[in-house]
Amino acid sequence: MLGRLNHIAIAVKDIKSASYTYREILGAKVSEPSDQIEHGVTVVFIELPNTKIELITPLGENSPISNFFIKNKNGGIHHICYEVKNIETAIINLTKKKYKLIGDNNPKIGAHGKPVIFLYPSDFYGTLIELQEE
Repeated sequence: MLGRLNHIAIAVKDIKSASYTYREILGAKVSEPSDQIEHGVTVVFIELPNTKIELITPLGENSPISNFFIKNKNGGIHHICYEVKNIETAIINLTKKKYKLIGDNNPKIGAHGKPVIFLYPSDFYGTLIELQEE
């Protein structure tokens, strides 16, 4: 079911500072910040030759990633995103096998403009998984 690794997301408290570090210190190509209102985050993408890094920071006080900073005061790796050919097929296969999706089992549009779903970390060895349609 899994395709290529799309990105690794890192939760950061200061997205401007983190962007500067990747752009100016490490020499990476860094996108402009983009508010993802439906997901409650602001994101920046760092383009690498073989994948991307997504920097995420809370957008507003009710951001779903705010709790992440309670356990991880300095931020850290938040989730891993894999591509799938068909998100609806992935949902059917996962729910048939009793895996839980975060939310209402309906995909949302992610930061790349493509359908995404998130899978509970408890089902995947402590890792929050995002699946994104190719």
